[in-house]
Amino acid sequence: MSDRRLTPANGRVAALHLQGHVAADAFVAGEKCNVQTAVADLCASPNGSRDRQLLMGAAVTVFEDRNGWSFLQTEADGYVGYLRSDALGPRTVPSHFVSTPATHVYESEAFKSRDLMVLSFGSKLTVTDERAKFFETPYGYVPKKHLRPLERPFADPVTIAQLFFGVPYLWGGNSVRGIDCSGLVQAALMSCGIYCPADSDMQRAETGALLDDGARLARGDLMFWKGHVGMMVDEDVMIHANAHHMAVVYEPIKDAIIRIKAQGDGDVLARKRL
Repeated sequence: MSDRRLTPANGRVAALHLQGHVAADAFVAGEKCNVQTAVADLCASPNGSRDRQLLMGAAVTVFEDRNGWSFLQTEADGYVGYLRSDALGPRTVPSHFVSTPATHVYESEAFKSRDLMVLSFGSKLTVTDERAKFFETPYGYVPKKHLRPLERPFADPVTIAQLFFGVPYLWGGNSVRGIDCSGLVQAALMSCGIYCPADSDMQRAETGALLDDGARLARGDLMFWKGHVGMMVDEDVMIHANAHHMAVVYEPIKDAIIRIKAQGDGDVLARKRL
């Protein structure tokens, strides 16, 4: 059975490359678009539960626009779902990404000017002009110190994960407004140019190499449980977003292993090294 999270088909429409593999009334190439709002929920169905979130500038392919909802697939990780159509705009080519936990978009190149929106780490923008202290974008002005060229990824995923320390836990969250365990790991890895799928089960299957049970843990190693993932800061401490603390926290790995098993979520399923 195909995974609905990765299969761009809903019975009415399907991606052209799925013709002959799935049943659909129509097979389409889709329209290339970008997210044009700060944060948008990617839902399992129109008005349904949130699976993930997409940030400003995320590239998607839209296969159907129906009753105000777009059925689409993300280009970064292939996730499929429904996004409100008014959160999308024409395809653009972003040049920079937000490299601080968050930033403001201002009406003019002055920090006292009206702020127009708040963008989370990882949001993508097209810089159209450079001023003394601000970059101009189609949405307004952003402090130059808060943006980084897309061709200059970071080097250490743990450092990026630590930017989210204290961010509230949010199931399916992918932003500084709220994030979950797999969202944290994906943000950290993708900003370092390391491909990472969206959900923890996918990450366990596709990310990193398995460690032997006796191997010592090291910075950047990933720890997987059923439905959960965390990243080691060093040999003894893990950073992770979790519903027990309802935030991104540091936790000694020995304590986490005992606590997670005691709450009914079992033993560690895999330890993986990037």
